[in-house]
Amino acid sequence: MAEEMQKRELEEIRKMGFDPYPYSFDRTNYIKDVLEKYSDMKSGEKIENIKISIAGRIVSMRRHGNLSFAHIEDSTGKLQAFVGVDNVDKKDYELFLKLNIGDIIGVEGGVIKTVKGELSILAKKITLLAKALRTLPSQWYGLKDVEIRYRQRYVDLIMNPEVRKTFMLRTKIIDVMREFFNKRGFLEVETPILQQIYGGAAAKPFKTFMNDIKKDVFLRTADELYLKRLIVGGFDSVFEFAKDFRNESIDLKHNPEFTMLEFYKSYIDYKGVMEIFEELIKYVTEKVLGTTNIEYQGHKIDLAKWERLTMTDAIKKYLDEDVSNMKVEELIKTAKKHRVEISDEMTRGELINALFESIGNKIINPTIIMDYPKETVPLCKPKRGNPEFIERFEPYIFGMELGNAYSELNDPIVQKKLLEDQVKIRKKVDEPWTEALDEDFIRAMEYGMPPMGGMGIGIDRLVMILTNSISIRDVIFFPFMKPE
Repeated sequence: MAEEMQKRELEEIRKMGFDPYPYSFDRTNYIKDVLEKYSDMKSGEKIENIKISIAGRIVSMRRHGNLSFAHIEDSTGKLQAFVGVDNVDKKDYELFLKLNIGDIIGVEGGVIKTVKGELSILAKKITLLAKALRTLPSQWYGLKDVEIRYRQRYVDLIMNPEVRKTFMLRTKIIDVMREFFNKRGFLEVETPILQQIYGGAAAKPFKTFMNDIKKDVFLRTADELYLKRLIVGGFDSVFEFAKDFRNESIDLKHNPEFTMLEFYKSYIDYKGVMEIFEELIKYVTEKVLGTTNIEYQGHKIDLAKWERLTMTDAIKKYLDEDVSNMKVEELIKTAKKHRVEISDEMTRGELINALFESIGNKIINPTIIMDYPKETVPLCKPKRGNPEFIERFEPYIFGMELGNAYSELNDPIVQKKLLEDQVKIRKKVDEPWTEALDEDFIRAMEYGMPPMGGMGIGIDRLVMILTNSISIRDVIFFPFMKPE
């Protein structure tokens, strides 16, 4: 009904001789600039001998015969338009009376500070820039329905300024991360999204068909193997902000399409990567938020202080079980005691990892969990002094894993065997998405890959923490949604 009324108003405006969708508008000022420049004006003061031209969406209106008011909002702020029949052309005033909340207009004029002290633009000319044909949600109740907010992000952004702020912070976070790596001599690169053989993560891919070569190809699940090829090629340190795709769960922490930062540096191990990671988080939070002390979901957290725990120490701390010397039978008993889901075929390392995963959600303060069982990934160097484990770490906050890092394996013979074993295991359980062995990656390693440390950081999850957002959908403009 409301939409039909808007369409009738549209036709009436056209009959009045106005184009409701013009090509352009000469905007001279953003609203924030006007508010800052003229904030010192006194109540009742008026400056008419200037030309200010703003453009934005009408977010509120009050009509009082020959004098009307509207609040106009652009990307920088909100400003009242003071529209009097004595100040604008009669035809413009008639147009203004036909407008509604949601319409986009341009306003030209001087400035005035009302008796009540509100800075306003004293309108001399009104230009309709886009007639809205749908009614915005009530200003009083706003847009609260989460389903609609995610599906119609454009309306969410119009109605909820705090949502716009979240996404502006997201952009700033990424900009500052890029600045951090550029300052330290890393080279930003781009690697393929479409891959004939995917790898670098134990994840189900999205598959498509390439007509030209008549072959299935995949959207990447990670960019790791290509970045390592670049290190082989002679670059000392590289990073990439990558869109990755995993055909898996959709929940508070997962979206099928997500953003990763991966970086690799020659001649350092995972301890060196830890230092870079901790420096990065401190640098970003201080630059973006002005402090490393934040609040996330009611918990006060200092992002400059990271506790470092081995996986077995974390199990001891949060589960009160010392698994460091337990045999398989003891680990099975311990798992059953704590109702951890396991299978009879699990190795000692897999059982330890399962016990850890059962307590991951208890890790609230910034914590680096290090030294994982060797079964967890095939791309990592063994732990020095204890080859049952590997030199791998993951940072955790509020039960959420933010990244993954290794002392990277650079022995091509060992690497080939580990990847072949991984493929065999997956084929044995009949996983149709099992990747083939990336022979070209092994060939690259055979030319000589220097020792290095590398890490992938989930940008969406980091933004969740820094913006106090509970769901990954709150920090992705257009999260994947089931069909309406």
